[in-house]
Amino acid sequence: MNYALFVIVGLVVLGFGFSFAYAHTTIQVDPYEIEVGWQDEPPVVGILNAITIDIREPGNVEGVSTGITNGFKKLEASVVSGGASKVLDINTDPRPGHYYAKIIPTKIGSLQVELKGEINGVEIDVVIPIEDVESTSVLDFPPTSGSSSGQEVIALKNAVTSLQKDISSIKAQGSITSTGSDGGATYNFAVFGLSLGAAGVILAIIAMVKRK
Repeated sequence: MNYALFVIVGLVVLGFGFSFAYAHTTIQVDPYEIEVGWQDEPPVVGILNAITIDIREPGNVEGVSTGITNGFKKLEASVVSGGASKVLDINTDPRPGHYYAKIIPTKIGSLQVELKGEINGVEIDVVIPIEDVESTSVLDFPPTSGSSSGQEVIALKNAVTSLQKDISSIKAQGSITSTGSDGGATYNFAVFGLSLGAAGVILAIIAMVKRK
């Protein structure tokens, strides 16, 4: 029992570690180290953010890096989502080697940054994944969508149940009065009315799904 608990805790800790490491991705293109990520994390759909790109090389002191200025003189950065791509408008940060491009993510899911060109004669052609864009639910407080959705579902279920009961009742009455022409016309009119009601319920369901 204790062993299983330790395993679970260990996996949770490792999971947090991987998530934190993935927030900014760093690659090595000799002799340069390129780090790409989001300015504000987590990135949220529909909210202004910026993709940051840091370019550095080893400095004169071991373990200390030096930022590369004019890194995008002959280098182009694009953001890629599925089959769509957009060339980023790169801005220079006051800190040497730090660059950024403002962007409003319009869709949840994964994005990649593609770098093509050269830095001081070193060819660069890489695709770097960045943290997934999330829905606004990560910022919502207090949570209201769940409760309202539950009420809508209950209301729709009640409407469907009511329609089913009405249809059963009309069928029973129709079987009794089917021999008379007036009874048949009344039955057909009632079924038509219920069909309109059912169509309304279906449209309500579609509207609720689209709103998600």
